[in-house]
Amino acid sequence: MIDHDHARHFADDWIASWNAHDLERILAHYTDDFVMSSPRIADIAGEPSGVLRGKEAVGDYWRTALERMPDLHFELLDVFIGADSVALHYQGARGPAVEVFFFADDGRVARAAAHYL
Repeated sequence: MIDHDHARHFADDWIASWNAHDLERILAHYTDDFVMSSPRIADIAGEPSGVLRGKEAVGDYWRTALERMPDLHFELLDVFIGADSVALHYQGARGPAVEVFFFADDGRVARAAAHYL
């Protein structure tokens, strides 16, 4: 079970990592084989399914996104806690977003899904 302290620590560090544009720090939150889904993957990475698998593929996608948006900044709005997941509601570069993170036994994210208006 995920508790409030763990969820809040993850949220604060995740937001800070993105706002620092520190790709290595961002990727440290994830397992090597994690799966990321986002409708923006189709636009930025050219993957029509919107799903990428593995740290290398997602790292390439995020590197491109950071290069395209040098002023990227996220503002955390709320943190929601599930049994094995955390959902972050934040203000993103293009408006509000909700991202859900499912955690592996080692405490890193094994799967994530981004949602936008």
